[in-house]
Amino acid sequence: MSNPANLPSNLKFTASHEWIKNEADGTISIGITQHAQEALGDMVFVESPAVGRKLKAREECVVVESVKAAADVYAPVSGEVVAVNKDLENTPEAINADPYAAWIFRMRPDNAADIAALMDAAAYQAVVDSEAH
Repeated sequence: MSNPANLPSNLKFTASHEWIKNEADGTISIGITQHAQEALGDMVFVESPAVGRKLKAREECVVVESVKAAADVYAPVSGEVVAVNKDLENTPEAINADPYAAWIFRMRPDNAADIAALMDAAAYQAVVDSEAH
């Protein structure tokens, strides 16, 4: 079971195991959590969304593939994709090495207030703990 102290307190989280970081320019970075990468195993491929794509909250927008399974990554809020982490095309295993540094895509939220409604580390840890039982 994960230790809640391992969850960065500056991030927000979703029940579908995405992390969200507010960036200084008003965009947000999105990646998958430590829990998600542990469940998936060694990453072998990341399919990122197209820059400029408009996403609705909870819309499937990324596919991550591991040696065990493929999984969808969802937009945490509505907005527009403004950047993708091209490094993951060649080194998807960076997600395994440090999932909180290996962002997958960045977006500009339609409504910044939507970010505040996402889970904090303690709420996300409760979700992870409930799945473990």
